[in-house]
Amino acid sequence: MRRTTVFAIAACLLLAAASPLRAANREHEQILADIRMLQEQTQQLQVLITTLSESLKAISSKMDDQTASTRKGFADQKLLVDTLSGDVRVVREKVDETNVRLTSLTQDVEGLRELMPSLSAPAMPGETEGEGEAPGADAPQPAGPIGTGVSPRRLFEEAYADYTAGQWTLAISAFETYLKTYPRSELADDAQYYIGESYAGDSKFREAAAAYERVISDYPGSNMLPEAWYKVGISYERLKQPDRARTAFQYVMKNFGDSQAASLARQALVRLDRQNR
Repeated sequence: MRRTTVFAIAACLLLAAASPLRAANREHEQILADIRMLQEQTQQLQVLITTLSESLKAISSKMDDQTASTRKGFADQKLLVDTLSGDVRVVREKVDETNVRLTSLTQDVEGLRELMPSLSAPAMPGETEGEGEAPGADAPQPAGPIGTGVSPRRLFEEAYADYTAGQWTLAISAFETYLKTYPRSELADDAQYYIGESYAGDSKFREAAAAYERVISDYPGSNMLPEAWYKVGISYERLKQPDRARTAFQYVMKNFGDSQAASLARQALVRLDRQNR
């Protein structure tokens, strides 16, 4: 009886000692299983990272190719735009040159039209014809400018050359010839203005004032009006007529305030005020 009890107690003690060992073995096995799972996941992540790296390299290469292509496209477009700009500039220059030629031709045609009546008008026969006399021998000749055979532009340039050379008398005569030959030319007001300038250059200020005043009276739409009014004032200032000079200067400032002539007229008025103190 006692021996059986001892065996029973010994068996219980063995069972009690074996239980913790089995529990520790199961925990160790679970840890090993978790480690293996983590290793597999790490390997999968490495494969994914490698795949992503290769994809990024491919995308980067494509982007570099696309950037290079885009830059080339921009460079080609810039070259094309620069070429077109150069072509447009050349065309504009040719158009401007053509316009200048057309203007010159227009003036030449206008001059020829004005000369045609004096060159081609037939003589009017007299009311009576004497014996032995050719018909129309006493007929009056038509009045009008004498043809010069020179285009309006060329005639004006020749007169202007005399003016710039200081040949005042020749310049006045040439500009007067121009006005008689081409009175309706676009440069007629300029010719009249330079007649005044030529008289002023020759210190004939009374004649200069009269010439400038003809610009004002005969060419009311001229772009030379501000300068003509200012030069009228200068002429009367030189003639010691300050009141008339002041009137001309004030007119310029009132009616052509934005012009260079108005600025000069303002200075002239200050000068007159100082002289009268």
